[in-house]
Amino acid sequence: MTSTVKSSRSRTRHTGAALVALSAATALLAGCSSGDTSGNPLEEEKAEAGTVVVGSNNFAESTLLADIYGEALRAKGLEVTYKHNIGSRETSYGLLKNGSVTVLPEYNGSLLAYLDPEAGQESADAVNDAVKAKLDKKLTLLDPSPAENKDSVSVNALTAKKYGLTASSTLAELKDVAPEMVIGGSPEFQTRQQGLKGLESVYGLKFKSFKALDAGGPLTQAALTGNEVQAADVFTTDPAIVKEKFVVLKDPENLFGFANVTPLVHKDALPQEGVDALNAVSAELDTETLLDLDTQVQSEKKDPLDVAKAWLKSAGLD
Repeated sequence: MTSTVKSSRSRTRHTGAALVALSAATALLAGCSSGDTSGNPLEEEKAEAGTVVVGSNNFAESTLLADIYGEALRAKGLEVTYKHNIGSRETSYGLLKNGSVTVLPEYNGSLLAYLDPEAGQESADAVNDAVKAKLDKKLTLLDPSPAENKDSVSVNALTAKKYGLTASSTLAELKDVAPEMVIGGSPEFQTRQQGLKGLESVYGLKFKSFKALDAGGPLTQAALTGNEVQAADVFTTDPAIVKEKFVVLKDPENLFGFANVTPLVHKDALPQEGVDALNAVSAELDTETLLDLDTQVQSEKKDPLDVAKAWLKSAGLD
């Protein structure tokens, strides 16, 4: 199906205010060993010739992904510096255009929604093609990874057991039981196509009721854990999925669009060996892996640089 994606990932940060505060604080604390910068990022000068500057936005997963990219590039002999916790997409995109940043982890569907809010999203390849057509001519996307961090309908362990739902279950399997379930999410989830409207029109789901919470943040997690709601909008790499044993239901009709982790690069500043290194990372990085890595950083409080190095070694990319 074709969907016009205006997901909660395209709001400030990607998700919402509650998760912004939590994730940004985690990134600021955990990312220090990776080379954080301070001051107004818009005043940064262009990267020195021969140096690859890897940037991240101001949330924990972006810091982790930047460390993965940077250490993969260093493994190929490239000189790398970091510019962590830049801020919003508006700022980081500007720094890529002016050459202050060479590489940034992005989410293809969210980037397309930023560049063209009315664009349809039929497939990951189509999304990437559309992004490339809209990008500043100095920028390009490399290969998308299978890893996605996007909206999902997830159920708690009690509900999964009651209805026999597993990680291979789809949203369509809720059709007969949705009338017995309360679903939670941000207030706008109730009225958006990428929310209750789409769940009904695409999958025929009519829930017992809706509970307004936050955008995948602590209110949603607490309500789902406490069974105040049996289903909720949860982001697919949220460490709470592992901790609380939530079950993420598959979305075969792509109601929630695409959010593949994809390197966004300044073309002239990244040599071919760097391109090859980042494409190799994308080939190995899937959602399950990213969820595990996020859990190590955000729940187990490990240093993101250490987590990045360990994963690259395990994947044979160091």
